[in-house]
Amino acid sequence: MRRRRWAKKSLLGDRPKVEAGKVSPIREVPGHIARPPYAASGRQPDWDPRPQIQRSDRDVAAARAAGQLAGRVLRLAGQLVRPGVKTDAIDQAVHEATIAAGAYPSPLGYGSFPKSVCTSINEVVCHGIPDSRELREGDIVNVDVTVFLNGFHGDTSAMFFVGEPSPEARRLVETTQQALAAGIAVCRPGAEFREIGAAIQEIADAAGYGLVADFCGHGVGRVFHSYPTVLHHRNSDRGRMVPGMTFTIEPMLTQGTPKVQIWRDGWTAVTRDGGLSAQCEHSLLITENGVEILTLVVDREGGDDA
Repeated sequence: MRRRRWAKKSLLGDRPKVEAGKVSPIREVPGHIARPPYAASGRQPDWDPRPQIQRSDRDVAAARAAGQLAGRVLRLAGQLVRPGVKTDAIDQAVHEATIAAGAYPSPLGYGSFPKSVCTSINEVVCHGIPDSRELREGDIVNVDVTVFLNGFHGDTSAMFFVGEPSPEARRLVETTQQALAAGIAVCRPGAEFREIGAAIQEIADAAGYGLVADFCGHGVGRVFHSYPTVLHHRNSDRGRMVPGMTFTIEPMLTQGTPKVQIWRDGWTAVTRDGGLSAQCEHSLLITENGVEILTLVVDREGGDDA
């Protein structure tokens, strides 16, 4: 990964720094909802070094159903984004919609994570914990939804504007969307995973944005996180994609330095210089001929919704 020198100055400007609010009590999940193994222990599971390859039509259908549910729940959450709405209200809506569909909200109880969705505002790169903070005009927010349905996880995230964004915020978000699309475009049987990082970095570099290297995409399916480690920057991973493989791509671009620091809650990652950050994510299935975006919502009329 090419190193770049970033100016050591705050990029907050007149924008208020994001601060932690009050976190509400953990929401309950009805007993009839099937839970992933880690939910009972509250322990963050070890990284699984095995790729997740769906070898039967039944498993492909289950992975697809989980992805579609995650996409629909994310779309619902996005409809709530507006000035004055608390991120805790978004969590409540995600929690209730997931359970109503017979699924479990995967983030809840993953290690010490206390909520059913991640909400990451402005300089928060990822893993923001929903709380009492109200969204403000001009904010940008990433909503990261994962659901566990019939033994499979579906994982997706998107950026949303709170009111009218600044031109710089809009450009950052649109570039991140382009970076995700570029990463997906190289996916096919036989492709090397390093092609994803190269495609994404080309977009980020051309726009002059930082590219966070501390977090990565991952295998997803029966297990929440597994091999492959999908790096979003140039790398030497010559591992190859095979039909049936399911994984995520989730690049995180920054207005300034890509270096992050973690809050005391152990989860919330923020840019060190206060610069804006944007992330977009899809779960993917490698097919015999190319790639299917599992979390791209397919409406009943046959259209899709990014």
